[in-house]
Amino acid sequence: MAAILRGDVIWADLNPTIGHERSGRRPVLILSSDVFNDRSGTVIAVAITSQEPRAGFPLTLSLENEELPKRSWVKINQIRTLSVQRMGERITRLSPENLARVVAGLNEIIGG
Repeated sequence: MAAILRGDVIWADLNPTIGHERSGRRPVLILSSDVFNDRSGTVIAVAITSQEPRAGFPLTLSLENEELPKRSWVKINQIRTLSVQRMGERITRLSPENLARVVAGLNEIIGG
């Protein structure tokens, strides 16, 4: 498997899930650092959805002008640590500006 890098959007199998967690095979955005991804066997990621959200930033961020097959939103409040074994093929890489906006949204949610 190719290296998993921060900012990559990758297909991932999120099953099994509980409650309101995003489920199924869906794109995720990798937030963890390249070194962490390479050495830990896990990644820290947030789910991406094509369903228009009810909540705006900082809970979700529209991904316009990105190379995604559908109009999409990052579910910033759906952060998970995932095994690299859940990762599939790479879809695209987020622009540095959108990646920074996702991190800023996460910082708002967790009080950073």
